[in-house]
Amino acid sequence: MAISFDELNHLQLDVLKEIGNIGAGNAVTSLAKMLDKRVDMAVPKANILGFDKVTQILGGEEMLVVGILLNVTGDITGSMMFTMDIHAARQLVNILFGNKVSTSLEFDELELSALKEIGNILTASYLSALAGLTNLKILPSVPELAIDMAGAILSVPAIEFGKIGDSVLYIETEFSEGITKVFGDFLLIPDVDSYEVLLKALGVIE
Repeated sequence: MAISFDELNHLQLDVLKEIGNIGAGNAVTSLAKMLDKRVDMAVPKANILGFDKVTQILGGEEMLVVGILLNVTGDITGSMMFTMDIHAARQLVNILFGNKVSTSLEFDELELSALKEIGNILTASYLSALAGLTNLKILPSVPELAIDMAGAILSVPAIEFGKIGDSVLYIETEFSEGITKVFGDFLLIPDVDSYEVLLKALGVIE
């Protein structure tokens, strides 16, 4: 019988949160290699949240954010999203290109390509950690990048997710290079049958 985040007990939730912590750490390590700089990470905050709460945490429906969304296939299926507000995206681009003064909230083609690649590396690293922990085959699709209001960005997985439940695994990360801090959020949204596959692979259900 299929299960959802809503039906998990504390032990199962703790395991999923720990996966969030490990996956985020793996992602930040990959980011440091890409930037060729030391990147520090605060302890990620992983929670199971109602989908309607995510928009509030991102600053409200009208908050301008950058979203990188990809589909997950293989032994589990679903979606994964990495989001950050538009100011954090500018800070990240500044770090990447060594531009410490730009405050523009518009990005040229090269900067958009770089943001997409950063999102690709972060999400793929997270999924790689998850695959390593579970010995499951987990394949990411080519990511799509969008800059829009949070409500619009989240409507894409929400439309699909609304069919099966109302909670997601939410991981808030804070990473820094020097005195520059960047906040980003991972959203893991497995399809309904994939919860059971994940938890069986982790040995928390039979």
